[in-house]
Amino acid sequence: MAKEDYYKLLGVDRNASDAEIKKSYRRMAMKFHPDRNKDNPDEAEVKFKQIKEAYEVLSDPKKRSAYDQFGHAGVDASMGGGPGGFGGGFSGESFSDVFGDVFGDIFGGGGRARGGAQRGADLRYNLELTLEEAVGGTEAKIRVPVMVVCDECHGSGARKGSSPVTCSTCHGHGQVRMQQGFFSVQQTCPTCGGTGKQIKDPCRKCHGQGRVQDTKTLSVKVPPGVDTGDRIRLSGEGEAGKGGGPAGDLYVQVHVKDHPIFTRDGANLYCEVPISFPTACLGGELEVPTLNGRVKLKIPAETQTGKLFRLRGKGVKPVRGGAVGDLLCRVQIETPVHLTKEQKEMVEKLGESLTGGGKQHSPQEHSWMDGVKSFFDKLTG
Repeated sequence: MAKEDYYKLLGVDRNASDAEIKKSYRRMAMKFHPDRNKDNPDEAEVKFKQIKEAYEVLSDPKKRSAYDQFGHAGVDASMGGGPGGFGGGFSGESFSDVFGDVFGDIFGGGGRARGGAQRGADLRYNLELTLEEAVGGTEAKIRVPVMVVCDECHGSGARKGSSPVTCSTCHGHGQVRMQQGFFSVQQTCPTCGGTGKQIKDPCRKCHGQGRVQDTKTLSVKVPPGVDTGDRIRLSGEGEAGKGGGPAGDLYVQVHVKDHPIFTRDGANLYCEVPISFPTACLGGELEVPTLNGRVKLKIPAETQTGKLFRLRGKGVKPVRGGAVGDLLCRVQIETPVHLTKEQKEMVEKLGESLTGGGKQHSPQEHSWMDGVKSFFDKLTG
């Protein structure tokens, strides 16, 4: 009887990667393993042997190459043994033997550090900056509470002169296997916490933890152009690892405080500039602040409130590169207050004079009034 194509048995294409072949094998083997097919174990066993045979060939680069060139003839002779060239046939291995590594990855067995070493936790520090510091860059000193390696036991957790011993529960593996029906699940050893070691005589200073609480003073170089939400990573300045593992990182989270004059939007800065009524009417020149000093801003005659003036290159250079932003000044015409009797009379005369000119002097007012009149005419019409 002709053998079925190995790629079809595993349900993969001929150009499938090693990872795809392994993943498909696990899925197919789980489906046809005799332990999961109690109603028809004989048929399942045959299918399982075929799948296992296909995987043993396709997972081996040399055998796969020979199979791709010559088909079954290219691999049968090299395998030796019983039917179809495979000596053991169905080996009688349990379901848990086939899938132990799968569940080890899921429940932590595959990713644990050797010898119980664990990387330390990452930490976050909130750093408040003024707008000037954020735009120009600065160097800040910060104090961070952090877990550091115990200087008395040097991280071992054991009293000076003693050392940890091999865990009696997991025998140094850091993992224990629990059988649940036909599933075999690996989990962290409850006795040693995954380190594989037990401390019989703990250190007096750290009480067997290998780490103690301390406060570190660090210098943080803040590059120019940072903004709220940016993070600066200080590698290895987080908590010390357990069991000799590497330290975590410290992430400095930037928050820029509100500024009394400027508002930032990306690379641009905005500010409100109050101008007098005469300046708005007749024009003029005034000084406006920037983060690098004062500059002259020319106000043309008949400027309306809300007019936006752009000062190019007076904004922020972004921390990730790009053109320097602009400073945008929005003018607000300030209404005079605390007028004297004489000043009031002068304003009244000016108002009478302007009213006589109609739309010539107040085009926006008259345009708005025309729109209001048209609106009410439609409502009543």
